[in-house]
Amino acid sequence: MKVWTIANQKGGVGKTTSVASLAGSLVKRGQRVLMIDTDPHASLGYYLGIDSEEVSGSLYDVFLAHKELTHTLVKKHIVTTLVDNLDLLPATMALATLDKALGHQGGMGLVLKKLLSLVEDDYDVALIDCPPVLGVLMVNALAASDHIVVPVQTEFLAIKGLDRMIKTMELMGRAKKVKYNYTVVPTMYDRRTKASPAALQQLSEDYGHALWPDVIPIDTKFRDASLAHMPASHFAGSSRGVKAYDRLLDFLMEKELGHVKIG
Repeated sequence: MKVWTIANQKGGVGKTTSVASLAGSLVKRGQRVLMIDTDPHASLGYYLGIDSEEVSGSLYDVFLAHKELTHTLVKKHIVTTLVDNLDLLPATMALATLDKALGHQGGMGLVLKKLLSLVEDDYDVALIDCPPVLGVLMVNALAASDHIVVPVQTEFLAIKGLDRMIKTMELMGRAKKVKYNYTVVPTMYDRRTKASPAALQQLSEDYGHALWPDVIPIDTKFRDASLAHMPASHFAGSSRGVKAYDRLLDFLMEKELGHVKIG
């Protein structure tokens, strides 16, 4: 099972949309996908029509039981979505208390990695949606990932936020003596403005070695898809936004797996 973490320490850059869109495209290619929402705001669940406060269990419950994790316990808290082969381990507001309640306990940085190892035969790909803050949840997500996707809105304030995310990965990598593989993904690109092309040029100059050589455009179909509680790939499969995420998926698959694209 491949594990991709979608992270940025700035909100509003397209993390949740990227998770839902990549997940939908993967399912369309015959993959079994698990999404994990580590953001206490639970936007990914609401996007897919799942009210985090009404589910019987959540990622928070998995963290509470981290010393006794089993396949059965993890699966108990995973919920299905409206799309076949697309499941979600939902977030809840209780996750906001995790750092204070459990952050001091040993082994808390590897809970996600452990739970994913227990369900690795059930899924082909896991996608982790991160909160925009550095804490035990983001530490878990980065530690569990094979590759990190860093969406960044093509505007200058978002680029400044990107620098914090890159420095966080570098600091964590040095502490754990690992080198995180990551791809910077320009999002919300609007070619009609001066700001988007200028920001894209800046991204190319500063992060060219890790920059996906394409963009995710502004597309109202993403908003409409969230209202329908469906990944955009299943709501408006021919839209330009979906086609862009398909290209991103091709890129990630070829980069990570080293063979021809799936599907």
